Parts: sequence; structure tokens; C-alpha cells
Amino acid sequence: MRIVLIHPNYHSGGAEIAGNWPPAWVAYLSGFLKAEGFTDITFIDAMTHHLTHDQVRERLVALQPDVIGATAITPAIYEAESILKVAKETCPGAVTVLGGIHGTFMYPQVLAEAPWIDVVVRGEGEQVLTDLVRCIDEGRWPAEREKVKGIAFADGNGKVVATPACPPIKDVDRIVADWGILDWSKYVYIPMNTKVAIPNLARGCPFTCSFCSQWKFWRDYRVRDPRKVVDEIEDLVRNHGVGFFILADEEPTIHKKKFVEFCEALIERNLPVLWGINTRVTDILRDEALLPLYRKAGLIHISLGTEAAAQLKLDRFNKETTVAQNKKAIQLLRQNGIVAEAQFIVGLENETPETLEETYRMALDWNPDMANWAMYTPWPFNDLFKELGDKVEVFDFSKYNFVTPIMKPDAMDRATLLDRTMHNYRRFYLRKTFLGYPWIRDKVKRKYMLGCLWAFAKSGFQRTFYDLGKVGYWGPQSKKNVDFHFDESRTLTTEAARAPHNAMWKTMHRPKVKLPAANAAADARACGGGTEQMEESRAADVRACGGGSDQLTEAQMDAVTAAQRAPRERASLQGD
Repeated sequence: MRIVLIHPNYHSGGAEIAGNWPPAWVAYLSGFLKAEGFTDITFIDAMTHHLTHDQVRERLVALQPDVIGATAITPAIYEAESILKVAKETCPGAVTVLGGIHGTFMYPQVLAEAPWIDVVVRGEGEQVLTDLVRCIDEGRWPAEREKVKGIAFADGNGKVVATPACPPIKDVDRIVADWGILDWSKYVYIPMNTKVAIPNLARGCPFTCSFCSQWKFWRDYRVRDPRKVVDEIEDLVRNHGVGFFILADEEPTIHKKKFVEFCEALIERNLPVLWGINTRVTDILRDEALLPLYRKAGLIHISLGTEAAAQLKLDRFNKETTVAQNKKAIQLLRQNGIVAEAQFIVGLENETPETLEETYRMALDWNPDMANWAMYTPWPFNDLFKELGDKVEVFDFSKYNFVTPIMKPDAMDRATLLDRTMHNYRRFYLRKTFLGYPWIRDKVKRKYMLGCLWAFAKSGFQRTFYDLGKVGYWGPQSKKNVDFHFDESRTLTTEAARAPHNAMWKTMHRPKVKLPAANAAADARACGGGTEQMEESRAADVRACGGGSDQLTEAQMDAVTAAQRAPRERASLQGD
């Protein structure tokens, strides 16, 4: 059984400006498959190597695989569909597989517009893909494909079939990454000129921000053994030359006790590596006394989901933080030698030149080390997308990349939105260039910030930052000539828009019945995926674990972890 996994050749001017990011998905999938006996696996990173379709075709001709899989986030979906078409044309006998978040929720549309895709893997891929490969290897495909949980396919009669969802893997320590499958010479983090990795400490997120869909994809929150994660990082450092890593978690600080254990283990190993995370403002406020420990463990960069300057937007995004909290968290990070990056979401329908200016003024007041203005991207499978309704006019998913204005604000056109956003970037980083970074006393942080500045400058000179070269933006004088090249032929099908096919896709976040009075462990179990769910009012209390005025206690978080290890009989029933 020969398997080929492909990372599609899709590019945008977002996170790529910092370097080439190693596709962690393939390392975790490959490790799980090999542990189950499927060892003949080849990875083709078309994105990092900028491979054309013909170059991928040549590789496939030589390999003649039995299974060809590709992944796709939403902006990469068309390229993933195209490369799997090349795969089917080149190896017609191979089973073509699509995984990733877009296919998980949008599979009716994917299978309709790309009939050469034989099967879509929905959700967490390791167990589902292994079961699928075993079905193929044993000659049971396609006759018994409906017995494979967590997939979707077209039955040949125009009907799309989605099998019951596969339960999330309870023991995530079973998933041991095969980092050796990657060509590490290509994955370089520009700010430090060192190899970079993206491991994870946990999967999922217990919070329900309306603009995000990760909590829906992973369906449950599960934490790995911190020391085993450090074992993985030591392997990356010692055997693959990694000098910087970013935890892939949505919020690695959710489980305070586990995160502290992780930091303490890193300090014990004394590994020559720095790292970064994304997290919530309230976790920084909660952990004020622990920030020196985090910095000692090598944590140099924290990106905070401040999201917007106007409290109205924070409330709309269900972020449950205040402007004052954002400022305080940034101050605490800077006082402890940790780079504080503020994230602003811009570009909703109520955006104006004045609100954009407000975000800049807020950035000056907060004084983060870095600021990022990301265009609101209405994922077609999240809650805010449905709320926006017909205000979403662009369905060219290749532009859903955080740098293209998908929404058209009522008060200005998209070109003006882009121009005012670039105006914020220019002013903010010009000040940092001359008045900030060169004068940082901490040598490690100063070198890091100057490296980040170099990454910004390099992408600016190459016109890759924010896809400025592609859209023809050269400054305010070029606004009239900006063209975002939307493919207006792309539409969202009625079936995909109403998404009845996700009725079986349940997560721990959906309230079902009133939770009876019980102890803290029962409360935490309902929060973390147990057999009962709590009413809306109680759900708000638990959601405060990551963003409200209260936090779950360590005992309650321990109860969450214990509940995850308990048997879940209902997990086998339609993905519940």
C-alpha cells in the first residue's frame, strides 16, 4: 500500500512573510499511519517547493501510489481540488482523498465541483485516514466504504453520503509525529534565520468565538502529556536543527497546570530554542505571577487575540474581554521581556475610516511590540457567516486568506479599506523602526524584533506582503487601479449554505439539557465533552475559563482532563 500526501501550492501574503512553515498535519498523519503498519508514505510539499502541476505529475508517475491525499484550508481548496484532478488523471486507479477543515464542513459542494475526489475525510484525520487506508488495503473499497466512520463520498447516483463522525481520539499521546518525513532545509523562520516547527500541546478549544471554526473542527478539548511534548521538541531541536517553534494550539494556556508543567520541563532540558504562542488576554492577566517562568522557558512571542479596538466588535465576536484588559496584558508581557503582538480584525460591514484610525490610536496607546491588522474572513461554516447573511457577496474562497477584503464596508470601497489598513501598518512600524526596536535593552528580544522587522521589509520589497503585488497596490495614489481579481463565477450552493449535512456533527459546546446540581467534576465534565451538556446560562460560566470575569479552578481543569480519559459510550453514535 503506497500512500502519497500532498500539500497544495497555495500562497498569500499573510503568515508566509515570516518564512516557510512546516506542514505539521503530514507529520502527525504519517506517524499514526506508520504506527498502524502503513509505512510506504511519500510527502510532496508543492507549496514550499513552488511545484507546478506538471512537476507533481512527474512525481506521481514515478511513484504510482494507491492512495493520494491532499489537505485544504478554505483559501487553498481550489488548488487542492486541482492537484487531486491531476492525481486522478495521472493515477486513475488510485483513491483520491481530501482532508482539512474546508472539506469537513463543505463536502457537498466539494464533491459536486470536484467529482474526481473519491472521498473526503472529515475532522481529525489520523484515525479516519487509517481506517480508510485499511479498508482500501483489504480490498473492501468501495463496497464497504459506508462502514468507515468520518468520511463523505458521492455514491455514483448523484447522492452525497456522509458516514457517522468518528469519535475524537481520546488519548492524543497515541499520536506520535513523524517529523522525519519533512525536508527540514526548507522550513526557515526568517526573524531568527533558523528552522521552525509547529507542534501542539493540546487539540481543540472550549470557547466559541463566532468568527472561528477550530472549536467545531476538533469537537473536543484534549491535552497531551507535557513531558511527552517536550520529548518531541527535544527531538526537533537535536535531530532536525529546529531553533524556534510555535505551539499550534488555539490557546495553549487554557489548562494552566499543564502549561506550567510544559514550561518547567523545557527549563529542565535547557534546550537552545525559543518559541511563541497565540492566547487570550485573560490568561495573561490570570498568569501575571508566572510570566517570568514562561520567559525563562524560552517563550519569546505571544500573539494576543485583542481583535478590535471598539468594544462593540469584541462583544460581537464573543471575546469577553475589555479594552482595558487588552492594554494591561500587553504591558505585563513587555515588562517580562516577552514580545506582545496585538491582533486587530478589520473589514466588517460597519468599518469606517474613523474606526480604522481608532485601531491605530489604540495600538499607540497599548504600545504592543507588534500589531497585525487582519481582514475579517467569514468562514462559510462559522456562526458569524450565517449572521451576516447576504452581506457576504464574495464566494471566491481562494481570497478567504485574512489579507483580502471579503466584506465591503458600507462606508467605503474595498480599495480604501486596504489603503487605510496599509496606512496603519506604515505608521506603526515606522515608529518602531526608529523609536522602538533599536533601543530595546534585552539583547535577545532586540535581536528578535529586528529580525521581525527584516521579515516585514523583505516581504514589502518583494511585494508579497498582504498580496500587494498581486492586487496592484503601490500606495494611496494607486487605489483606483487596485484589482482583487475575485472570481465572480464562484457561488455558495444552497445545500452548502444551509448545511443540513452537519446535523450529526456535534461538539461539546452545544447545550442540550439542563445540568443538574452536582460537584465541580460534573460541571467540568459537561464542559469538556461528557454525557451531559449545560444550559446556556451555565455555559457562559464555563466559557469564562478563557475569557470571562472568572476562571475555572485547577481542580475543575483536572476534572476536565479526567473526564476525557473516561469511556464515552455515546461517542460511537453518529459522532456525538
